Amino acid sequence: MRYELVIFDNDGVLVDSEPISNTILAGYLTELGHPTSYDDSLRDYMGGALHRVHDLVLERTGQRLPEDFDETFHTRVFAAFERELQAVPGVTEVLGKLVAERVPYCVASSGSHERIRVGHRKTGLDLWFGEGSVFSAQDVGRGKPAPDLFLHAAERMGVDPERCVVVEDSPLGVRAALAAGMDVYGFTAMTPAEKLVGAHKYVNDMGELAALLV
Repeated sequence: MRYELVIFDNDGVLVDSEPISNTILAGYLTELGHPTSYDDSLRDYMGGALHRVHDLVLERTGQRLPEDFDETFHTRVFAAFERELQAVPGVTEVLGKLVAERVPYCVASSGSHERIRVGHRKTGLDLWFGEGSVFSAQDVGRGKPAPDLFLHAAERMGVDPERCVVVEDSPLGVRAALAAGMDVYGFTAMTPAEKLVGAHKYVNDMGELAALLV
C-alpha cells in the first residue's frame, strides 16, 4: 500500500445518491422557472456544493433562488433517501479491507454534514465513519473544484497531500483532487471515464478498487 490515507467522495462513491438528488434538483429548479433536465443537473452540479447551484442560476439568469431553497431541497432529498437510498455495492467490503490492513480513510463530501449523516444512517455506513473522519464543504470556504476540502481532510487526518489518494466520480471532484496534489481514482460506475479527465486510474466497481488499495 503506497498511500497513507484514502479519501472517499460520498455521493455516488459510498452511497448511490446521485440519481435521487439530481432528479429532485432538476425538478425543483424547473418548478421555480429554471428549466433543468436530469442530464443538465448531472453536467452542471454533480459533485459540487449547493452554493454552486445558486451561483450558476444567478450568473445565467440574473435571478436569485428563494431564501428557503436549501431547506426545501434538503427536505425533499432526505425524505427520498429514507425511502430509496442504498450503499454502493461492495463498499463495506472495501472499508473492511482497509480496516484489516490498518489503512486510514475518511470521507470528504460537497454535501452538508447533515446530508452525509442522514445517508450514512440509512445505509449503515455510520458504523464505518466516526466524527473525526467525516469532512464537508461546510468546513471550508470553497467547495470542489477548489482543493480546499481535500487539503483540509488531509491536514485533519495528519497526512501529507502527496500520500493521499482520492476516490471520485465527478469531474469537479477529480479537478479538486488534482489541484490538491493528490492521486485520484475515477469511479466510473455512473460517470464515463472520458468525463473524469486526469484521473490516475479508473475503476468500475468496488472489487476493482479493493484490489488497487489493499
